[in-house]
Amino acid sequence: MVLSAFLRAFALYLVSWLVWKLFRKFLVRSSLDFLPGPPPSSLLFGNIPELYHSEGWDFHKQILERYGNTIRIRGAFGERLLLTFDPKALHHIFVKDQWIYEPSEGLMDRNNVYFGEGLLSTLGVQHRKQRKMLNPVFSINHMREMIPLFYEVTERLKTVLVKKVQNGPQEMDILHWMTRTALELIGQSGMGYSFDSLVDDNDCHPYSSSLTGGPVGFFANQFAFHIAAKFKLPLLKRLIVDLIPIKRVQDLKEVIDIMYQTSVEIIRAKKEAMRSADPQIAAEMRNKKDIISILMRANATASAEDRLTDSEVIGQVSSLVFAGMDTTSSALSRILQLLATHRHIQDKLRDEIKEAQMNGQLSYDQLVTLPYLDAVCRETLRVFPPVNLAFLRTARKDMILPLSKPVKGVDGRERTEIFVPRGTNVIVSAFGANCSPELWGPDTYEWKPERWLSTVPESVIEAHMPGIYSHLMTFMGGSRACIGFKFSQLEMKVVLSVLLNTFEFSLSEKQIGWTMNGIAGPYVKGADKTRPQLPMVMSLLDKSS
Repeated sequence: MVLSAFLRAFALYLVSWLVWKLFRKFLVRSSLDFLPGPPPSSLLFGNIPELYHSEGWDFHKQILERYGNTIRIRGAFGERLLLTFDPKALHHIFVKDQWIYEPSEGLMDRNNVYFGEGLLSTLGVQHRKQRKMLNPVFSINHMREMIPLFYEVTERLKTVLVKKVQNGPQEMDILHWMTRTALELIGQSGMGYSFDSLVDDNDCHPYSSSLTGGPVGFFANQFAFHIAAKFKLPLLKRLIVDLIPIKRVQDLKEVIDIMYQTSVEIIRAKKEAMRSADPQIAAEMRNKKDIISILMRANATASAEDRLTDSEVIGQVSSLVFAGMDTTSSALSRILQLLATHRHIQDKLRDEIKEAQMNGQLSYDQLVTLPYLDAVCRETLRVFPPVNLAFLRTARKDMILPLSKPVKGVDGRERTEIFVPRGTNVIVSAFGANCSPELWGPDTYEWKPERWLSTVPESVIEAHMPGIYSHLMTFMGGSRACIGFKFSQLEMKVVLSVLLNTFEFSLSEKQIGWTMNGIAGPYVKGADKTRPQLPMVMSLLDKSS
């Protein structure tokens, strides 16, 4: 009876939602209708199939070049979406009016199911409280203390890769090893927990294999999660999910279960150590430098109004692992592929690293001040941001959104501001913001690390892009900017400094493509796209050269 009532309520809600969407599409005019934009390719799904297509790079580039930096996109059932990378508009969305333009409810409901009550799933006061507790952990001083740990993990990676290529060049899946390394780095430095010994091909935690298992998409339809969140019957919802005979649903359920169980295991072990009667164990816990240990110690002494609940602390584990694993492994894999494509840049970067490492491992200050290493990282994150279209915001009330550049409407009139109705979903294009020809010049789509060795163009500086990193929107801006962007940069530089000082990287004969939906990932053209991989040829560096 309860299940029947739930399904009837769900069906009624769905029908009501569809009727309202169709009513707004055909009978209600919108202030966004004057904006230019591509015609919908589907009456049912609008422009969404092309915009979020796994190979939507060309479509995305074409609409931005043809229609400008602020356009109207059609969503499902005729929904008007606002897509923009106008710097002034982004400043209002991410900084000035950030409490109005918050992530969509569907996104938060989905993230809450995936990650629990962590940074990726909370809004308003709750998010600010969590951010306040975590900010000190990502300070420069703490990053300095992470260096030995980063090297320890990366040296393990180097050891296993040396064994594989000691008898000659070998083709290996670089993405596989970068993903495992990124997970172990965030595990050790973030949780004081080992996910992967990095000893052989098979010794990886179920967490890693589940997250990269192919058909399970983290950027699945948010609508179903939003509807399900309105019904507060967790046991019934779990029963319904268990009974759904769809492999994708069951795979997703398994991933979420593994993430949650691992997070609980990590937090439970730390709580037991904090409460241990053994002075040695308690002292060891007090001295741990990983992110979650520091958070739990600070949380234990925080005031009642600032203290996080157990659910919030557990939620940070999955949030940090997901945010720090696939994005970092994607960026590292892209850099190595680009270095293999541009061998002269690989050689130049290697020379800089070898000269700096003459006296051994590099310190934090040495790593962050290597100019060419920094330029390679910045340029890769500019042209190829791991996340391109996930920055979805919803206007919580009617707003006027100013623009730095007038937009010419379909009626021929120019406007310097847009009326954004309450409930409008806003898509921010990191690719558009990072690669605007108006800001970066006609060679903006070219990967040229040298552009960072001199002052960036005045047009870039004057645009005042609100991103927290190098005038880019790769890590967003405002209070929801990526809290671990310095952490990610440090990981990348340590891994590159160790690998390039030991190995040479070359392209394999296989043709590689990159998906753009969700987190950008490589695949072999002609093979299964749902199996991310990046075959490349590795060989030991000739030490006599």
